[in-house]
Amino acid sequence: MTTLFLCSFAFVAQAADVNGSAAFNVDANYDIAGRSEIEAIAVKTSPRLYFFVDKNWWNQQTGPKQAELLNRLEGLDQEFGQKIYPGITSVFGNEWKPGIDGDERITVLFHQMKEGVGGYFRNVDEYLKLQSPESNEREMIYITTSQIESPQLKVFLAHEFLHLVSFNQKERTLGINEETWLNEARAEYVATLLGYDDAYEGSNLERRVKIFLEEPNDPLTEWQGKRADYGALNLFVHYLVDHYGVKILADSLKSEKSGIFSLNDALAKNGFYTDFAKIFTDWTLAVVVNDCTIGPKYCYLNPNLKNLRLNPSINFLPLTGKSTLSVTNVTKNWAGEWQKIIGGKGVLKLEFSSLAGLNYRVPYLVQTAEGNYQVNFLTLDKNEHGEVYISDFGTLNRFLVVIPSLQTKNSGFNGADPTYPFTFTVSVSERTPQQEEELIKSLLLQIKLLEEEIAKTKAQLEAALNKKTISCRRIENSLYFGMKNNAEVRCLQEFLANQGKAIYPEALVSSNFLSLTQAAVIRFQEKYAAEILAPLGLSQATGFVGSRTLTVINRLLRP
Repeated sequence: MTTLFLCSFAFVAQAADVNGSAAFNVDANYDIAGRSEIEAIAVKTSPRLYFFVDKNWWNQQTGPKQAELLNRLEGLDQEFGQKIYPGITSVFGNEWKPGIDGDERITVLFHQMKEGVGGYFRNVDEYLKLQSPESNEREMIYITTSQIESPQLKVFLAHEFLHLVSFNQKERTLGINEETWLNEARAEYVATLLGYDDAYEGSNLERRVKIFLEEPNDPLTEWQGKRADYGALNLFVHYLVDHYGVKILADSLKSEKSGIFSLNDALAKNGFYTDFAKIFTDWTLAVVVNDCTIGPKYCYLNPNLKNLRLNPSINFLPLTGKSTLSVTNVTKNWAGEWQKIIGGKGVLKLEFSSLAGLNYRVPYLVQTAEGNYQVNFLTLDKNEHGEVYISDFGTLNRFLVVIPSLQTKNSGFNGADPTYPFTFTVSVSERTPQQEEELIKSLLLQIKLLEEEIAKTKAQLEAALNKKTISCRRIENSLYFGMKNNAEVRCLQEFLANQGKAIYPEALVSSNFLSLTQAAVIRFQEKYAAEILAPLGLSQATGFVGSRTLTVINRLLRP
């Protein structure tokens, strides 16, 4: 990624005249017509804000409608000055003042956006055009025209203003690029911070809860701008602030670290002996039980979230006799998985497995006949395997909820993350030794098949990870036995090593063309005999890297 550096000077923009128009660059990915530039009209100016509206859209409104909209913007301007601006800056700090344009006022541009897009912020506007031609050289916020008459308009303005503050506090002041998901988490919380979620019905929080309950498995840290991204993230950040305070968000913004590391930094600074991983795990339990009597961290403190409870995916076991259920699924880092097991009667065995080298955390809940929850954690060995037995299942213990989460990756969340497999198996047996022995035999066969599949997947991953870098993209000269300390020989050896053990099992990279290298060349020539040997009328490989051999090597070297 190319880093843009701010110049040490800024120009002073001319104040916007009401009814004057100006051209603005916009994000074509969000604009309803895919435009990258629009003409907008200045409809209102205040001591803190310029309000611009897409000129085409504004001119389509009747005179009375324009007057009504201006009245809405007047109210928004007052809300910004009296509540949004002081409420956010007192916690998170200021935006850049007077900013890239030398003007302390912020430009709010309304234009028509695609369905589902409420607004956005572009940090490119904070740079000069000579650094980024797409810049509007202003402190700017973009909001969709479809929200001008919505009661949630102030929420959108507050959300995007927080992004403007975050840019100044993190990227401009500290030179740190924040993880997108954490930027969004802070912006998601400001509606509650400012009291806009106090009345739950119709609030932003209510909408986020509905999204979360519909798609709870969306990962926190993988940000793709989808509807589901806002649900889990909003519910997590509310839990975080409930138990550790909004200062954690503010201090993480001012930390010289980013993402998970900045949150851990802020937690330590504020005297908390915990970390993001532990808090995430506690949250996955809290959204199911939401009861402080079970544990002080297994609940929400926000009154509007007191009744939140996620219904896990249900897995049924037969009510009588021995039975086994095996579920294989895939997940991403920092995504919640909730699996409920009901049915069966006797001794229940829970077994979990995944790929060695990953880092899963597997809490599980057991509900007793009295309706109480018991919170436990499955211990995994170095191969990511663990098991536990639960007695009196179906009688004294009513059901089981398994909540595995992958917690391996801690940074670099840009775009889509890969998925990783896990398997959990539950089986029920009676108390007689003979029935237990029969069940074990059946499980061993299934486990063997699972281990074979895991081993295949592991081998594929290891092969990809062990792929070595080749120091050149082309070999120009013929190479032959006896050459020493030669850079192209070294490149040849790296290339041969990447062809696998069948070609160059020793994988020695020494820059010396000796017997092992010659033998590897011969194997390579035999593998591509049709392209190398046949055209020369040869039936045996020579070990000499001539023009035909170079042609094949250079073709394979091309990225």
